Amino acid sequence: MSTQNFNLPDVGEGLTEAEIVAWKVAPGDTVAINDVICEIETAKSLVELPSPHAGVVGELLAAEGATVEVGSPIITFVTDPSTGSGTQPGAVGPGKIATAEAPAPEEGGGSVLVGYGTGGGATSRRKRASTGSATTRHEVRSSVGVIAKPPIRKLARDLGVDLTTVTPTGADGEVTRDDVMTHASQASVFRNIETPEWGTVREETVPAPHNAPAGLARGLSPAAASASGQSDDRTESIPVKGVRKATSSAMVQSAYSAPHVTVWKEIDASRTMELVKRLKASPDYADIRVSPLLIMARAVIWAARRTPMVNAAWIETEGGAEIAVRHYVNLGIAAATPRGLLVPNIKDAQDLSMKDLARALNRLTLTAREGKTSPADQQGGTITITNIGVFGMDAGTPIINPGEAGIVAMGTISQKPWVVDGEVRPRWVTTVAGSFDHRVIDGDGMSRFIADVASVLEEPALLVE
Repeated sequence: MSTQNFNLPDVGEGLTEAEIVAWKVAPGDTVAINDVICEIETAKSLVELPSPHAGVVGELLAAEGATVEVGSPIITFVTDPSTGSGTQPGAVGPGKIATAEAPAPEEGGGSVLVGYGTGGGATSRRKRASTGSATTRHEVRSSVGVIAKPPIRKLARDLGVDLTTVTPTGADGEVTRDDVMTHASQASVFRNIETPEWGTVREETVPAPHNAPAGLARGLSPAAASASGQSDDRTESIPVKGVRKATSSAMVQSAYSAPHVTVWKEIDASRTMELVKRLKASPDYADIRVSPLLIMARAVIWAARRTPMVNAAWIETEGGAEIAVRHYVNLGIAAATPRGLLVPNIKDAQDLSMKDLARALNRLTLTAREGKTSPADQQGGTITITNIGVFGMDAGTPIINPGEAGIVAMGTISQKPWVVDGEVRPRWVTTVAGSFDHRVIDGDGMSRFIADVASVLEEPALLVE
């Protein structure tokens, strides 16, 4: 027998550290090569790490929630060289977990694909090696009778969706991504349909760890609070790490290096809503989710071509600075995910048809919500859209994504009284706002760009050239 250490690998470009989100194994578990041993979260993505060894788990060297530097040992394995256990050449790496068949359960019969489960009676495929007889580590969740691939199960967990309540539309009763997303969106719509009554307590606090210094509640720094010797349970401390750490650093850099200017315009988007309705009814878009964001994306691409400086970037050089004007659009879409704010982008969006752009938006949104957005998909953006309308907001002053010169915010689209040909009529109205780097673009260019975006949303026929 020999003991093998497994060090945290660099699963991205230039990764220096990652957080251990959840261990999927425990000491004494028997694992095969490419069995998932844990989930880690980097500044950009959530990654499942496969085992590079076959053997028995010895010791977990990092706790869940701990941030570990790349190259540090995180787990040990006890392997038997005489049986061929150990690292295998060609083992599937992180993010490329091989699908395998699980052994037949002790009761119920029939082998099943990992992640699918059976109709009942299935047990965990990993067994304790330290006991004389095989015993289960834990019962499989009650949703094992639901047919759904592992990524769909994870998506459901992230969105808080109970798979047993989802109506499947896939072949042979399989739950698809669209099924989960539809269920989640319907739940969010009806979640607040009943307004709760005000409680009898006027104010309450969230309990904090017993060692949290009370001075923090009064605005003191942690050091000052500790020095004061005061302590109570009125303050909760939330570590800044992972996506939140990366986002905060980027936003501070952008806010304090680029002089932001924001302009906005309220518009009649009724014809955009009519176009979205027609596209949804079109057989050509039967398998594609269509929303006003699609028209907004096309409008931004079209307007950026007419005002190229919004798609440029300020570059510091040894001799001073220069402005890089990009003649392509890598369109960023700010996405609120269970892991925090991500800004993946659609490469060369200017070359996509309306249908291809719609598909790209669908893929981008689903991948982001599943936590599978790769670092490469978040690099190289040229201009960004943030759809704050999905949160019911009318307008905002967004912060520019670093490396870009402009970001456009689309507010909620709602019916309001609007003057048309001298008469007040109900129309679908929204507000388009844009923040820009004033080093790169002047007021006339900002205003012209937002006016162009507004023109397309008011009359989508402008996109037909």
